[in-house]
Amino acid sequence: MEYAVERVFRPGIIDDFLKEYNLDKTYKLLGDFENYVYEVYRGKETYILRITHSSHRSEEELYGELDWINFLHQHGANVSVVFPSINQNLIEKQVAEDGTIFFACLFSKVSGVPIRSNDERFSEPFFESWGKEIGKMHRITKEYQPDAVFRKQWFEDDLFELEKYVPQEELVIQQTKKVVAVLKELPREEGFGLIHNDVHNGNFFYDGKGIHVFDFDDACYFWHVSDIAIPLYYSCYSLFPNKNMPGKEEFANRFITAFMFGYQQEMEPPKEWETLLPLFLKVRDITLYAALHKKIATEDRNELLQKRMQDIKDRIENGEPIVLVNGRIGD
Repeated sequence: MEYAVERVFRPGIIDDFLKEYNLDKTYKLLGDFENYVYEVYRGKETYILRITHSSHRSEEELYGELDWINFLHQHGANVSVVFPSINQNLIEKQVAEDGTIFFACLFSKVSGVPIRSNDERFSEPFFESWGKEIGKMHRITKEYQPDAVFRKQWFEDDLFELEKYVPQEELVIQQTKKVVAVLKELPREEGFGLIHNDVHNGNFFYDGKGIHVFDFDDACYFWHVSDIAIPLYYSCYSLFPNKNMPGKEEFANRFITAFMFGYQQEMEPPKEWETLLPLFLKVRDITLYAALHKKIATEDRNELLQKRMQDIKDRIENGEPIVLVNGRIGD
């Protein structure tokens, strides 16, 4: 979390939110990268409380996210549920000492368990379930007609503005602008809409049959291919931390074959998704590189993270995706 947000996050803020959602006083911090995320309790029931600063998301954006999540759940997707406060509000607010606002939302804790890349279940049946649920979400969302569009278009994300975070890295900025220019020329008639845009295996649980998705914080209007590229990206990112490790391409092809087999059970794949896949792998490098610079101060980056960031920088500068699939590198 950025220092400016940490500085105004007084201890009483979470206590006030716990009261407004009629929750017990005990809680456990789960994460604080872009939001403060807590496991919270009401008797024997467990929930997830997310606290968001107004510098990260507006109240309107949050309503857009929550409305979509509830639509997905009502139409059969395996996603978290949003609960109202005792005041019957989906979002509660607390004003910080500097006049900025913290927003709170309460979610169900989804079924299943996390599956890491070193788990023996991280294999083809799991990849198929992963693809199937994303295909289902895309299929259901085709029928989603919100009263107002509150989620951002992809190009409104400041993570594409690399000059804000690495102003001295001219080649990174130049290559980012090239990628953005290509994106702006892509047709939107098919394969474009509201997507999760962050369905890596840290954002869902697995119950042995299907995945149950949470953390829709990055949801935006973007191409469906992004929701295919991101699972592949983070699987390779986790399993092959060193860029010269053997077996990455072989794994990528096994992964994408099983993943898309599941996806096609729910939804026709996006047109030319194979050709577009390298482009969206590059997009994830760009946005991750920006996010790491934005959220983690230089002095807080350990040696491993510094190495990872250098690898990402090298790929961006060379115009290369994290992995080749079927021998394609893309233009």
